[in-house]
Amino acid sequence: MQDFRQLKVWEKAHALALAIYKVTSDFPKSEQYGLINQMRRSAASIACNIAEGCGRGSDQDFARFLQMALGSACELEYQALLSKDLGWLQPIRTLPDDLLNYESIHDSVTEIKRMLTSFIQRLKPVS
Repeated sequence: MQDFRQLKVWEKAHALALAIYKVTSDFPKSEQYGLINQMRRSAASIACNIAEGCGRGSDQDFARFLQMALGSACELEYQALLSKDLGWLQPIRTLPDDLLNYESIHDSVTEIKRMLTSFIQRLKPVS
């Protein structure tokens, strides 16, 4: 068992979840139980599955939870695209450290997906 807070991929997933909570607070209130809820759940699910996987007893179990985190990242990737296309998420970065736009969210999700994929491959037994 390892401390999930020590994992870079968890740190990035947590930062992304915080950003999603912040950016969706400006979405139309009519989406409170729609896209806002879905995006927040997807973003939180990435970090939650990494954390839960750390508490599992085997690499195989951990890899399964990382796979679920990867699925949530893919889900969030589409939801961010939909939000951009609906005009609720700015398409491009305006500040270098701005994470509250489509471009930077997409880049962050892509990086997390790559990290998760690499982590899953390292945990798989060699055949």
